[in-house]
Amino acid sequence: MNIILIGPPGAGKGTQAKRMIDRLGVPQISTGDMFRAAVKEGSPMGKKAKEYMDKGALVPDDVVIGVVKERFQKPDTKKGFVLDGFPRTLEQAKALDKLLSELGSNLDHVVVIEVPDDHLVERLTGRRTCRGCGYMHHIEFDPPKQKDVCDKCSGELYLRDDDKEATIRDRLSTYHAQTSPLIDYYSKKGIVRKIDGTRSMEDVQKSITKSIGA
Repeated sequence: MNIILIGPPGAGKGTQAKRMIDRLGVPQISTGDMFRAAVKEGSPMGKKAKEYMDKGALVPDDVVIGVVKERFQKPDTKKGFVLDGFPRTLEQAKALDKLLSELGSNLDHVVVIEVPDDHLVERLTGRRTCRGCGYMHHIEFDPPKQKDVCDKCSGELYLRDDDKEATIRDRLSTYHAQTSPLIDYYSKKGIVRKIDGTRSMEDVQKSITKSIGA
């Protein structure tokens, strides 16, 4: 089963991806992991990607697709995959369709976890990270026993810049601008499965499982 997983920051996408791959017995393929592995292996596309990454430049679509193609040719993708963080643009989506067609395959489902922006802001601004051990508390869902003190190591808890409202709203704005055209594109193919991500992790997992017939 070939699946793309889409969801905004803070929607629990990472947790659901892990549960999906455990259930389906397929790999999770994220662009970051894919690039790191290709560079480490020194594959032809990995070497090309490294040239851009070393300069701090964006890796062009043709190289990204090349790295994806190399990854798809590994034996663990025979039963399928869960793609996370790719495609990011309409051009990449079309290139992915072409690549899968060349490999005699196609996409089965595009799972979109939906959570309203205000809900995500509330969820993410409640995070407090320990300066000492890096453990993350949440002021509502996992509050520390003592205010601003980590339960694990007694280190100081603080609000990361990434978890401030202005930063989160910027990230969400970028996410919507990137994904709206993708969701429209895949909706026309009839393979989008929209999931209400405001519910518990277990309920979200059940909805995903039902929507993809797993």
